[in-house]
Amino acid sequence: MTTSRIRLGDGQALLVTGFAACVSVVSFLYYFRRGEILLYGDAVAHIDIARKVFDSRTPGLLQLGTVWLPLPHLLMIPFLFSDWMWKTGLGGSIPSMIAYVLGVLGIFRLTRDALLIAHFSNHSPLAAWAAAITYAANPNLIYLQSTAMTEALYLALFIWAMVYFVDMIGNTPNSRSASLKCGLCLLGACLTRYDGWFLAAAICGGTVFSLVKQDSGLGLKRDLRKLFLLAAAGPIFWLAYNTAIYRNPLEFANGAYSAQAIERKTSTPGTPPHPGTANPVVAAQYVLKSAELNMTNRQWLQRLWLMLAITASVLWVSRTAFLQPLLLLWIPVPFYALSIAYGGVPLFLPVWWPFSHYNIRYGLELLPALAIFSALAIYFIAGKILNTKERIALLVIVFTLLAVSYGSTFRAPLCFREAWINSRTRIAVEKELAAYLDGLPPNSTILMYLGDHVGAVQQAGIPLRRVIHEGNHRVWKQPYDPEGLWERALANPEKYVDYVIAFEGDAVSSGIHKANLNPMKVIDVPGQARATIYRSSI
Repeated sequence: MTTSRIRLGDGQALLVTGFAACVSVVSFLYYFRRGEILLYGDAVAHIDIARKVFDSRTPGLLQLGTVWLPLPHLLMIPFLFSDWMWKTGLGGSIPSMIAYVLGVLGIFRLTRDALLIAHFSNHSPLAAWAAAITYAANPNLIYLQSTAMTEALYLALFIWAMVYFVDMIGNTPNSRSASLKCGLCLLGACLTRYDGWFLAAAICGGTVFSLVKQDSGLGLKRDLRKLFLLAAAGPIFWLAYNTAIYRNPLEFANGAYSAQAIERKTSTPGTPPHPGTANPVVAAQYVLKSAELNMTNRQWLQRLWLMLAITASVLWVSRTAFLQPLLLLWIPVPFYALSIAYGGVPLFLPVWWPFSHYNIRYGLELLPALAIFSALAIYFIAGKILNTKERIALLVIVFTLLAVSYGSTFRAPLCFREAWINSRTRIAVEKELAAYLDGLPPNSTILMYLGDHVGAVQQAGIPLRRVIHEGNHRVWKQPYDPEGLWERALANPEKYVDYVIAFEGDAVSSGIHKANLNPMKVIDVPGQARATIYRSSI
């Protein structure tokens, strides 16, 4: 196979990139002007973790914390030096928007190149366009790429790792450089979301399997060492980081801020656990249903998308040797099924018990599989039709179904609804608190636990270096640091700050000595812990 054949249609790839960039910018401006890019509490937290690396009483990379992986925050930092980009959230959206464009291009490349490698050159650009449009036009992805959430970035790294993996397995002229590029994408994925760890293991295993199956025909043995080292580097680094800083290599998994710890604190005794607990089969059903819901809210179309993709996977792709690597696009199913069953990760759906919205965006990780396999299913059907008019009719039907699917959710995508429903009371209390903070004397200092309501400080535009918070101590001193700035300020707030903000039940409310504090304002929003603002007497 020649390089020119693999490079066929790069002019179309430029068109795909331009199309995706236009969608990205227009959709961002729409949500930005409506003030809706900071609905997710996690998006606010991602932005402020990145900001604390340089804007803090104790700046440095240790402000990155442990539960969330560091790459998304590191990519945001250059854009957050601007106070305006920090306050508005724009600085957190830019990496997501860039990743969205790269992800759309990756879907096009992956579909087209896989078909070319498998010697299905007829209409391969058309199938690639269908997959790219299905991916790019998804309303839930369009919303998330406008925010500081990590989904768009991870999906781009996932997709491009698959692009280069297919190049390796297909033994193209670019195979040797593809192993290095695949490894770099896996490294990025492993430092973005824990999904990447599962993906890296799967791709390395798939590479070894292909070497054995093809009797070393790949001719890449000496280059694969780079792939394996890069794939392992991310998890090894994070385990070492947690060991060195927190004295626990699994701090991110079982520490005080882990999903398991949060579930223990928020669960009600005597109530059933979240759906799928200790049952990966039920958990997988929830994952697949969330993927359907992320495609459309029309029930008959939900199942159609999934059935198209599964049918193409089972009846065609699994029987075509050069397309078999694409089956790894289903890797999010076992990862999230195991995470829900054994990792304390809940997934709530509005159509199944407990009839709520939480982590629905996990289903979006299957969008590459649904987009590509559905396009391949249509490609296979079109190949059986010889009449040009019938092929045109088939395309019209397909894009009509796509328009009906996405049109039904475009005004209020499911991920948007999840963010809006779960943010209403939080935003209300943060808005009221921010208005009060905005009236404090310039350069006044504050003691506050930022983990739950950092958005109030962000909205008020108060530099984080004026706030003593839970990150201002030596985290390797467990369970607390008696000499840390945070602990000293809790013990003697009037010595260190001008104002104290305490939410009922948080570390400030339970840890400070209130004898010398004067309550000035109480903010009580239904559904949120009551906030009290104190003035230090000194």
